[in-house]
Amino acid sequence: MTTQLYYDSAYLTNWETTIVETKKLENGYYVILQDTAFYPHGGGQPCDLGTIQGITVLDVVNEDNQILHKLERLPEERIVSCSIDWQRRFDHMQQHSGQHLLSAVSLDKFQFKTASFHLGVDYCTIDIEASEVSLEQLEAIEREVNRHIYLNHPIRSYFVTEEEVNQLQLVKQTNVTENIRIVEIQDIEYNACGGTHVSATGEIGIIKLLKADKQKGNTRIYFKCGNRALDEFVESQRILNALFVKFNSNKDSILDRIDKSEKEQKQLQADLVLCKDKLDDYAVQELVANVRGNLIASTYEDKSLKDLQNLANKICSLHNGGVLLASALENKVVLAQSSKSEFSCGAFLKSNLTSYNGKGGGSDIQAQAGFSTWEDAKGFYEFTKSEIEQH
Repeated sequence: MTTQLYYDSAYLTNWETTIVETKKLENGYYVILQDTAFYPHGGGQPCDLGTIQGITVLDVVNEDNQILHKLERLPEERIVSCSIDWQRRFDHMQQHSGQHLLSAVSLDKFQFKTASFHLGVDYCTIDIEASEVSLEQLEAIEREVNRHIYLNHPIRSYFVTEEEVNQLQLVKQTNVTENIRIVEIQDIEYNACGGTHVSATGEIGIIKLLKADKQKGNTRIYFKCGNRALDEFVESQRILNALFVKFNSNKDSILDRIDKSEKEQKQLQADLVLCKDKLDDYAVQELVANVRGNLIASTYEDKSLKDLQNLANKICSLHNGGVLLASALENKVVLAQSSKSEFSCGAFLKSNLTSYNGKGGGSDIQAQAGFSTWEDAKGFYEFTKSEIEQH
């Protein structure tokens, strides 16, 4: 059985060992080592990465109590030098220890029990057994966990027997009956855990809660620890500084300036809609006045599908024939008529769109279609115009 060196020290990053077995499976090459510090997937924590004899480790899994290291290729040597990706390892240590502290404080302060934990690439989450968590509670938890970080509680890990574990006040009872590993945050909690952790809460650095949302009757709290939290702060400050410049403001007045800008934007949008509506009225009057035959047809460069539909509705209210409109902005075509007749707009589109690589549909009164290129849209427009004018 492989000696799991990460149980002795999470800070070991380089060692030599012997390959005891190699495997060539369907999904790649694997080796089993006599000694390993590579932590496999488990307990909500991703695996370690690094190199074995200079060959990249792609994955580490524990299958049937065997720790398998997936490699790009098999080493030629039997005795190999191994190296852990320390930046990834220490990040996982900060996040996992931070989760233990966060869960302990949530339980102690508000009796929120942690149901699950996930250590992701971008952020971490815990699901707590609470249907509602207020902003004030989140802020209180955040301040308390960071206070405990500053107190720099020692964090120890060790194995106990089944009899010994019964003497400890575990956060959650374990089903394991032998080789029970305890992670203890001094004066805070005892937790059965097999993960890698920092040696004291001070190494967590900082814990920043990002948000909380409902999750199947529980509440999911998103958070970052250590360097991840620092990166989050740096990025947030960069965005905030850009907003200060954009709104010619500072921290004390930025929200008021944004609120004022939103109100101005809404008013401008309302004014724009009114202007567009009046321009459409003028355009409709001109099209109706100059119509020849029963079809009004026109193309545009800058109208959206919604614009075309509104324009078609206005024309149909004044014109008894058909309406055909197309726009290059979204490669859209709208076909409409003022009342039902033997001709169906939707049926016509359905019968002819395929030849022009178009998709769409609609009712007898109005139908619309979209195309991947303006050439296809314009081709369908010209075909439809010719067909309707001829018949």
